[in-house]
Amino acid sequence: MISILYFMQRKSKISASRKLMLKSLMAARAKEELEQELVEKEEAKEKYLEEKTPPIQTSGMSLEELRTLCEELHAKLDVVDEERYDIEAKVLHNTREIKDLNIKVVDLRGKFKRPNLRRVRVSADAILRSLLGSKHKVSMDLRANLKSVKKEDVEKEKTVEVNDWRKNVEAMSGMEGRKKMFDAAKGQIQL
Repeated sequence: MISILYFMQRKSKISASRKLMLKSLMAARAKEELEQELVEKEEAKEKYLEEKTPPIQTSGMSLEELRTLCEELHAKLDVVDEERYDIEAKVLHNTREIKDLNIKVVDLRGKFKRPNLRRVRVSADAILRSLLGSKHKVSMDLRANLKSVKKEDVEKEKTVEVNDWRKNVEAMSGMEGRKKMFDAAKGQIQL
């Protein structure tokens, strides 16, 4: 039965009708097992009663013997009733305790709200101090190790001259134009 539940929890590609059929089969199986369990409990109860209470033979007993038998049975009933009452009292006490503890748990959950976490900026020195304690004496300046980039170089790369290609179409046509284009490209690389 567990394997069927595991099978149904997986993301499988079975149709809805197949799922419905499996669920109905599981329900029927659970119903059969429940009925079987009830029958077994009833049989166990009957077996226990047969062991604990043997049949009483009252035929051929005198009035005094019947009276003593009734007194013995009455005493046994009193003992059993006392035990039953004690067990019921314990069960009630335990259920009250469980209910009180559940109420306390709910109250504790309701009182405390989780705070919204904020991002905290911590330097590398503070992290090392917290991890190593007083052993940490070397300061780490991570920004000093970064590569410096000059803004002028970036601006030069961006300001590449873009000529209008339509002006030079006639001049660049033919072999002479291709040589000029080659020479112009060669000149830009040498800059």
